[in-house]
Amino acid sequence: MAFGEQPAYLRVADELRAQIADGRLPPHTRLPSQASIRAAYGVSDTVALEARKVLMAEGLVEGRSGSGTYVRERPVPRLIHRSGHRVLGRNSPFRQEQTDECVRGTWEGDSEREDASPAVARRLRIEPGERVVCTRYVFRYGTEAVMMSTSWEPMSVTGRTPVLLPEHGPLAGRGVVERMAAIDIEVDSVSEEVGARPALTREAEVLGGLPGHPVLVIERTYRAGALPVETADVVVPADRFRLSYHLPVR
Repeated sequence: MAFGEQPAYLRVADELRAQIADGRLPPHTRLPSQASIRAAYGVSDTVALEARKVLMAEGLVEGRSGSGTYVRERPVPRLIHRSGHRVLGRNSPFRQEQTDECVRGTWEGDSEREDASPAVARRLRIEPGERVVCTRYVFRYGTEAVMMSTSWEPMSVTGRTPVLLPEHGPLAGRGVVERMAAIDIEVDSVSEEVGARPALTREAEVLGGLPGHPVLVIERTYRAGALPVETADVVVPADRFRLSYHLPVR
């Protein structure tokens, strides 16, 4: 292969991807068999197999047991609205993740006390091993799971207070801002870093899709001045959603 020339399996994947994109291979159509790919492009079985693996990893096709490989239905991406603006009031966990007031959703969450990992400790500016409250959420529109979130709050901030557990107590189900205000902590900023990675097995089971398909991960931290009071990882399926940010100009 000459310098700069694409490997044969990528060239075949490019051609099949183009056929999917322009509708020659519409959703639910069976992908050409390995033998057909080999004959059409003059490649080996290994090249044909690797080309199919590329399309599967990209989420363009899916295998059906005993039937073959088929073009996946491509969902029209929906927007998840993000905003730097947070207000007091019934700012539920769902609302703090999806700021579109027209969207009504539900959530379920479970909390437990645990030792902060080095990564969580760094984000909360505490020592590794310090106690935190970890809450794992699943957010739904109707019956569809659309987001997962894992949040951590330092017990040095919320310990021995009525807001120790986000889903229990007098402010159960309220957002971070309102809960912290109840213990005289004024949250005045929130930062987010957005990245992408392959879905973990558990995430794929809950959100749909396959392990390895891409998800967007929002690493969010609420602060009161320089003090981090909560940090979270919000996970969103990248093939079904786009993040829309509204940021005020000051």
